[in-house]
Amino acid sequence: MNEQRTVLVTGASRGLGAVIAKQFGAKGYRVVVNYFRSEEKALQVVEEIGNDRAIAIKADVRDKQQVEAMIQKAVEQLGPIEIVVNNALINFEFNPVTQGKVEELTWENYQEQFEGTIQSALNVIQAVLPEMKTVHYGRIINIGTNLFQNPVVPYHQYTTAKAALIGFTRNMAKELGAYGVTVNMVSGGLLQKTDASAVTTPEVFDLIAANSALKRVTEPADMAEVVVFMGTEASRGVTGQNIVVDSGLTMN
Repeated sequence: MNEQRTVLVTGASRGLGAVIAKQFGAKGYRVVVNYFRSEEKALQVVEEIGNDRAIAIKADVRDKQQVEAMIQKAVEQLGPIEIVVNNALINFEFNPVTQGKVEELTWENYQEQFEGTIQSALNVIQAVLPEMKTVHYGRIINIGTNLFQNPVVPYHQYTTAKAALIGFTRNMAKELGAYGVTVNMVSGGLLQKTDASAVTTPEVFDLIAANSALKRVTEPADMAEVVVFMGTEASRGVTGQNIVVDSGLTMN
């Protein structure tokens, strides 16, 4: 039953992460709300889910020791973590005006996003894997983007890191399947709106809506509902996949 499982959502104090955490909470899961800076917002998410079924834990998911301490605390309070959503977004906003051009980019710009995307997911998976192997069950959902399929705006460093995430996801799926652990990526279009997309210009949203099959921009709830499904027993036959939720803007 859902209420017997605990889910960790990284970067869950605001934006898409908060919506995902609350969706899991509404379905009866116990929820670990990870945050880095936004403690007050994280506590609000916990309160909305219910203090008896959710806790907020601060950790920079790029830091292996902080992640391990977070997992230990979470397990002590809510039980083993069997579902993980790697959602944290480090120092990036979808602003086509301030996005650096090719000539302006540095390797450090790319490295920051690789650390926030790949290193953080690796840290979390390594921390929860021993228990998942013990119970022969796990759901790992990495949050991706459709921008590497259709870069409406060339968010170079962000998009490149997310493109690497699909390779990371599939390799993890191949190795961890033997332990009953599925690893998938759920990729959204530009979401209307989250904190990260709050500065996106209306023209960009209009362009996306005009070119999508459903003639609409994807909302956080659209993504969250698919993520929750991927955390269920019903998704047991799906692993190593990139599931795109973007109102039909891109089609695989």
